[in-house]
Amino acid sequence: MEPSDLYQGEVHLSPVKQVWQRFQQNHIALVGLWFMLLVIIVSIVVPWFLPYSPAEQNPAQVLIPPSWNPNGSVVHLFGTDDLGRDVFTRILYGSRTTFFAGFIVVCIALGIGTILGVFAGMYRGIKSSTINHLLDVFMALPTLLIAIVIVAILGPGLSNLIVAISLAMIPKFVHSARSFVRTELQKEYILAARLDGASHLQLVLYSVLPNMLQLLIVQTTLAFTTAILDVTALGFLRLGVEPPQIELGAMIGSSAKLSFIAPWTIILPGIFIIAIVISINLVGDGLRSALEKS
Repeated sequence: MEPSDLYQGEVHLSPVKQVWQRFQQNHIALVGLWFMLLVIIVSIVVPWFLPYSPAEQNPAQVLIPPSWNPNGSVVHLFGTDDLGRDVFTRILYGSRTTFFAGFIVVCIALGIGTILGVFAGMYRGIKSSTINHLLDVFMALPTLLIAIVIVAILGPGLSNLIVAISLAMIPKFVHSARSFVRTELQKEYILAARLDGASHLQLVLYSVLPNMLQLLIVQTTLAFTTAILDVTALGFLRLGVEPPQIELGAMIGSSAKLSFIAPWTIILPGIFIIAIVISINLVGDGLRSALEKS
């Protein structure tokens, strides 16, 4: 029931508040949101207070099990790796790199892909046809394969990794935006706006993009999880970040030889990756449901 006011009658909430109110009713999505915020805050703040450096090696404390193991120690909560480096510290630093690399990738792909998709859907002719044909070619290839080819050309490194995955993900946003715009332009309210003298820019800003919000949220959620998995996959293949930078996929790749000796060096970073991906999916599903009800 809408809240009421003595003088103004019913008080109607803004669209953002309505979406947030409906999102709060989805407790699973809310848990995913809080976990995602916790990962962000912990990854940024906690490393400043940790007693160890992520690159600090200690030959006297090699392969110490996690603290819950009978042979473990509370000094190293998640144990140490084969060089005596604290696994907990490295996971926090690696989570920060993985999460924000995926976030930057999605922002780049979302911005460029949506603009190109709207252009391809609004206009006809050689330019639009060229974009459509190139799009069909790239859509037939997996994003990870495209990213591997681009990284092989540009070379490893965090900046090249972001560029490669962004370029690989742009076609998916272009395809979604183009299909949506072409369908939306056939509707009667667009025809009415054109008869009122609306320009192409006004149609995009005031008619098409507001109705595209739900689609963009769903696509962004899927792209975010794909970007994180691609970042970790390239890191595992040693095509991503380079030392001394730390990333969760690179941690798993460098510890693959320890799978039987020190499985915690692989399992714990993998759990963090899975938890981040699940939390993002839960938030995306919650936002989609909230937008559908609004």
